[in-house]
Amino acid sequence: MRSIDWVDDQVVLLDQTRLPREERWLAVTTVDELVDAIRRLAVRGAPLLGAAGALGVLLAVQEARQEGWDDSRLRAAVAQLRAARPTAVNLARGVDRVMARLPEGPMAVKDEALRVLAEDRDVNRAIGATGARLLIDLVDTYRLRIYTHCNAGALACVEWGTALGVVHSLSTLDRLGSVYVGETRPLLQGSRLTAWELERLGADYQIVVDGAGPGVVAGGMVDAVVVGADRIAANGDVVNKVGTFPLALAAARVGLPFVVAAPESTVDAETPSGADVPIELRSQDEVLAIGELRIAPTGARGLNPAFDVTPADLVTALVTERRVVRPAAGETPA
Repeated sequence: MRSIDWVDDQVVLLDQTRLPREERWLAVTTVDELVDAIRRLAVRGAPLLGAAGALGVLLAVQEARQEGWDDSRLRAAVAQLRAARPTAVNLARGVDRVMARLPEGPMAVKDEALRVLAEDRDVNRAIGATGARLLIDLVDTYRLRIYTHCNAGALACVEWGTALGVVHSLSTLDRLGSVYVGETRPLLQGSRLTAWELERLGADYQIVVDGAGPGVVAGGMVDAVVVGADRIAANGDVVNKVGTFPLALAAARVGLPFVVAAPESTVDAETPSGADVPIELRSQDEVLAIGELRIAPTGARGLNPAFDVTPADLVTALVTERRVVRPAAGETPA
C-alpha cells in the first residue's frame, strides 16, 4: 500500500484521521491544502512527512506557474510548508532536498520529488529486514512478542514502514508471535492506525492502555520493544511519540531490547541531543475532549506535548537502512 503519491498533477494521500472507520483518499492541489493536512494529521509519520514535503515543493512550483507567483511568493509558501510541524526533521529535509533542484527547472523538481518516494520504499524494506535479523539474534525465542507504540507502519511512510516494517519482516519469516500495541493517547494512533495495519497483516495483536504499557513490558509479556522516531539527535537520543520514554525505562529495568527503527534521514547530526529538539505542543482540546465530546470540566486546562525524549543510554539499537548503531553501548549515530 502507498500512503501518498503523485497522480495527475496532484498529491493523493490517505486521510489518516478517518481510519479505521473509512478509507478516504484526498486529492491535494495547493500548498495550503497540504499544510492543513499535515497540521491536522491527515498525513503524519516522519518518513511520510519527508515525502509530503518533497511533493509539496512540486505543488508549490506548479501553483506558482498557474497563479503567476514571483520568487518571493513561492519561497514563502515553501517556508510555510517546511514549518508545518517542527519536531520531525524529515519534513524539512524533504523540502530542502527538492528545493535544491529548483534552479534546474520544474522537471528537475519533479524528478527529485518522485525519487524521494521511490527511495522511501526501498529504505523501509531494508530497515525491516535488518531489524528482524537483529531481533532474532538478540532474543532467544522462536516467535517474538513485540511491543510497539504510536504508528510506524506503512501509514507513516510511503510503503512498508519502519518499526512495523520490522514486524512485517518477522511475519514474513514466520518468526512473529504476538504484537502489543500502545493505544497512543490522545489521538489513538496505535488503536486506530497500527491495529488497522496489523489486522490487514493477519497478525495476532492486542491493544494496551498507555498507562499499562510499561507494566506489560516489565512484566514478562514481551520479548522486545520496537518503535520508530521523529528525530534522532547526534548523541543517539530519540524523539518519538509521547509515551515512548517510559517504555524504554521499563525495557531497561528488565533487560529487554529497546530498538528504534528509522531511516538515515531521521538522524539529525546538527542537533547535539534531545534537549535541543523543539517539542511540539498541540492543542489542549485533544486532551480535554474525545472527538467532539468534551470530557473535562469547563475550567480545565490541558498540557499536550506530542513527543518525548528517550536518552541514548536506554536505546539498545538504532536500525537504519545502512547500519545498526548501539547507543546504550556508547555508539553514536553522528
